[in-house]
Amino acid sequence: MRASRNSSLGIGAVLAGALAAAGLVFAPSAAAVTPGTATASYDCGTWGGGGATLTATQSGTAATITLTSAVKTPVAVGKDQISAKLTLAKAGGGTRVFSGKKNPALAANTAVTMGPLSGTVAAGDSLNSYFAGTALTMTIFGVTVNCDAVTSQSPGPFVFS
Repeated sequence: MRASRNSSLGIGAVLAGALAAAGLVFAPSAAAVTPGTATASYDCGTWGGGGATLTATQSGTAATITLTSAVKTPVAVGKDQISAKLTLAKAGGGTRVFSGKKNPALAANTAVTMGPLSGTVAAGDSLNSYFAGTALTMTIFGVTVNCDAVTSQSPGPFVFS
């Protein structure tokens, strides 16, 4: 009887392992945004303008965007000293806002990098920074800088799954 019991336990362990492996195969995949990186041009008035690179990530309904712009800071800025709000137009109407106070330390006269800026998305959201309104607002040392997107994102809007 002992041999039979050990055989049953061995078979049970094998079946449990197989079921666990099958569960991994059929588990839902992680959410993804496409494209992961896009470019667009911004006009920040007297602060300058030019091309920017936006990189998006997604985990469920939470999403982040990191933006590296052609706008240069005239003075050195310490880590996490820029408050930023990036507003993206949602296809079909409405907007989604990504915000935060995240930036690396920036030397004077270097391109501004912000993020990751956090926001909430829904499956199927198609978001573009190009719309009639201020797409990017940065506050640096109490000074507000407003930037309008002057081109659509290329290769296209961010589509969240």
